[in-house]
Amino acid sequence: MTSPFDSSAPPAVRCTGLRQAFGDTVAVDGLDLEVRRGEVFGLLGPNGAGKTTTIRSITTLLPAPPGTVTVLGRDVARQKTQVRRLIGYVPQQLSADGTLTGRENVMLFARLFDLPRRSRKEQVESVLEAMDLVEAADRPVKTYSGGMVRRLELAQALVSAPQLLVLDEPTVGLDPVARDGVWDRIARTRAETGMTVLVTTHAMQEADEHCERIALMHRGRVRALGTPEELKGAIGPDTTLDDVFRHHTGDTLDSDKGGIRDVRAARRTAGRLG
Repeated sequence: MTSPFDSSAPPAVRCTGLRQAFGDTVAVDGLDLEVRRGEVFGLLGPNGAGKTTTIRSITTLLPAPPGTVTVLGRDVARQKTQVRRLIGYVPQQLSADGTLTGRENVMLFARLFDLPRRSRKEQVESVLEAMDLVEAADRPVKTYSGGMVRRLELAQALVSAPQLLVLDEPTVGLDPVARDGVWDRIARTRAETGMTVLVTTHAMQEADEHCERIALMHRGRVRALGTPEELKGAIGPDTTLDDVFRHHTGDTLDSDKGGIRDVRAARRTAGRLG
């Protein structure tokens, strides 16, 4: 599926020569990247490739030099507050508070985004309904399954009606049914709003099915860029994205397991590895 976008407007994301280093370790090394408005763009690569560092730069969580990263035409260095109002972000680490109810978690985000009081409750109910969480909304989040927690985190990210949704390993640790549920709701929201989606994932089948274009990162740089079909076709017939991954990185992929405890463990590890 190809999404229409206004080619005359600034791209959803543009990185120009982005470099991020932590001491002697260079995480992102002169990255050039452009995400078109309205598309689902996948950022793939092995652990340590620089994906999460790139995401954190785009979402203003790491400082970037002026002119290096723009979001919908806004410079993340000079217009940080404006950029944050345009973005919904679901990080690797769990962002929901297990002691609060689902509704309380989403309402908290609505307040953080300073949504108008007169429309706040309506918007919270709308995203809870979109994520199929109305019946569970008044239960503590610690009673939710892994898939429900991820859908709640999507509700938190979507409550401000963002133009760019950034998902860092959105389905890590989830079983196939829960993964499909998350993507179904992303697709539904995107169809209704036209928002851009930028996602990192280790699930090649997921990327192949849902991403319109993919950038494969390795050692801080983009090694391949194109549609899934273009990337596979460049390697040879009967090629999978796993084959493309191995061709450009020489690495293998880890499989995901299901369950809320696995979600926590996998995201802790992912956060450490970047």
